[in-house]
Amino acid sequence: MKGKNEQRAGLLYGIGAYGMWGLVPLFWPLLEPSGAMEILAHRMVWSLGAVGIALLAVRRWAWIGELLRQPRKLALITTAAAVISVNWGLYIWSVNNGHVVEASLGYFINPLVTIAMGVLLLGERLRPAQWTAVATGCAAVLVLAIGYGQPPWISLTLAFSFATYGLAKKKVDMGGLESLAAETAVLFVPALGFLLWLGARGDATFLAGGAGHGALLAATGLVTAIPLVCFGAAAIRVPLSVLGLLQYLAPVFQFALGILYFHEAMPPERWAGFALVWVALMLLTWDALRTARRTRAEALRLAVRAAEASAPTGTDSAYPAGTGTDSTTPSGQATGPATPR
Repeated sequence: MKGKNEQRAGLLYGIGAYGMWGLVPLFWPLLEPSGAMEILAHRMVWSLGAVGIALLAVRRWAWIGELLRQPRKLALITTAAAVISVNWGLYIWSVNNGHVVEASLGYFINPLVTIAMGVLLLGERLRPAQWTAVATGCAAVLVLAIGYGQPPWISLTLAFSFATYGLAKKKVDMGGLESLAAETAVLFVPALGFLLWLGARGDATFLAGGAGHGALLAATGLVTAIPLVCFGAAAIRVPLSVLGLLQYLAPVFQFALGILYFHEAMPPERWAGFALVWVALMLLTWDALRTARRTRAEALRLAVRAAEASAPTGTDSAYPAGTGTDSTTPSGQATGPATPR
């Protein structure tokens, strides 16, 4: 019962995290007349405060000394901080300048870009379904480029910057809260310097916009930290396959908001491009589920064979004669190659 409750809680945390990321386009327009760069700088500054409070609550500080003694990890954290600042800044600008749908496309194609980077940079080998998905994604970009009259630069930049961020995070191998704290610590000084420079020029809106506007800018730290905390809580409670499916909630919400709330145009060629992207993602999802199921079946088959090999021979055998473990488990369930769902 406890396991089921934990999984249910993890599912709710995951839906909450990706739901908040999907609905965040409603928040950025509230910060106008602040420009994207000023919003980004406030997000960096206040995020450090938010994650600092979270770390204080959980009392996790030992990682700081370990990180400072590892120059390679520090370089990766700096790289992650740089690319996520590009991602955040462009996303904020896109939302506040009428490109919500194009921004959502960036997060739809991000899994395809991540796979392509794995092949090009890490030498990973793809299964046929993954190759088909990547090829379909490339066709989608071509169709969208024709529809837009130019490549969808916003989508591609968001996808590649977030994929690069994910690659750096993979190599750093730190917890989500600790990693965000390190990244925002790297960004804190330049962000604060930029805000002070804006204030000296008289262009800052933090105080000029009134107390309510200042509070909203400060809330960018919570907008950054709360979904990440929920994501971290989900990641330790539900399988990665479930998180992989939940990740599509965010761009789906963003896409719906772009059309239904912000009333952005969707001519036929854009629908065609998005449809190809969705086909590619369905291929990836089907392949991932099939592979996970086969892996579980193979692990179970090996476990049964190991148990049979270690069992005493004769009448005390753990399995009655004639129950071949190549075809069934002790409970009678088939353990052959799993069929696709």
